[in-house]
Amino acid sequence: MAVPDAELRQYYAARAREYESIYEKSERQPELRKLERLLPDMLAGRRVLELACGTGYWTQFLIRKARSVVAVDASTETLALAAEKALPPERVELRVADVYDLPDELGSFEGAFAGFWWSHVPVRDQSRFLQSLDRRLSAGARVVLLDNVYVEGSSTPISHRDEDGNSFQKRRLADGSEHTVLKNFPTEGELNAALGQFGRNFQFVRLKYYWVFIYEKP
Repeated sequence: MAVPDAELRQYYAARAREYESIYEKSERQPELRKLERLLPDMLAGRRVLELACGTGYWTQFLIRKARSVVAVDASTETLALAAEKALPPERVELRVADVYDLPDELGSFEGAFAGFWWSHVPVRDQSRFLQSLDRRLSAGARVVLLDNVYVEGSSTPISHRDEDGNSFQKRRLADGSEHTVLKNFPTEGELNAALGQFGRNFQFVRLKYYWVFIYEKP
């Protein structure tokens, strides 16, 4: 059962105001503080493209060290919340864009970041997403992907899987609405296989609740 991208967009638009509640889980606080400290250094001094930036939670940390950040998302609702944050307007640009078809007008970037986006990319669309991103990267650009490890008792249970190997969760919002959301939990080997033709110098860091995957464009 495949969930159309339009449904994922609808879910995140509806969830916009409660989006950052996921960062309030008490057991995850030590790892979040660690990531908030370490991630800015990974892209320090670079012009960074942030993909699916949501409410700008990670933008506020990236801009501490990045030369500039262009943060894109398909949802105007979450971008409106990002605009409410105290982000320096001379160094941060918020844009509506389709990450599967990033426009040429964005220019070229020396770094890219995607927080909790890879897990929402259907297996069959991974290459399409990576090709779109690759066109926006200069040689030697560094890409940082951050996402969730599945942890029983902390993660939302997986409700089912489809024929492509995608996994799905049933999520209920504060208004009582229930949504089926694609949420994959890849292994290091699966990430290496998917990203192999696009990068070099792979690094994989696995924490208890999160993983970080870093690569450079040749």
